[in-house]
Amino acid sequence: MANFDIQFLDHVAIRVNDMEQSRQWYMETLGLKPYQKEEWGPFPIFLLAGKTGIALFPARPEATPLDPSYKGVKIDHFAFQVDQVNFEKARQQFEANGTPYDWQDHHFFHSIYLRDPDGHQVELTTLVVPASDFYEAD
Repeated sequence: MANFDIQFLDHVAIRVNDMEQSRQWYMETLGLKPYQKEEWGPFPIFLLAGKTGIALFPARPEATPLDPSYKGVKIDHFAFQVDQVNFEKARQQFEANGTPYDWQDHHFFHSIYLRDPDGHQVELTTLVVPASDFYEAD
């Protein structure tokens, strides 16, 4: 067992075909705030909700494309947690904008799944039971 405590998930790094298109999608669709620091050069572009988010890196054009239905070892998806009010606001926004999504009931959580411009699966999830029914007390 580790002898240190992790504070929170900082970011997930993803490779994208079009940095600007992806930056715009994450800003407009999920409301993430971009952080692109001059000291880093053109990438990564961090897109954050608070202190948690994603880091965009350019895909390598010579890389063999992955089959989106591939279920071998890979990152399957990443999730942002929202409260129930904002979950409903997101669902309404996606309906109004015609953004395709899939809604799922995971007993403790409800989730919306959608795909970014490169096909990465993004989840918005909300706790629908008291936190004590899911998270263990410290």
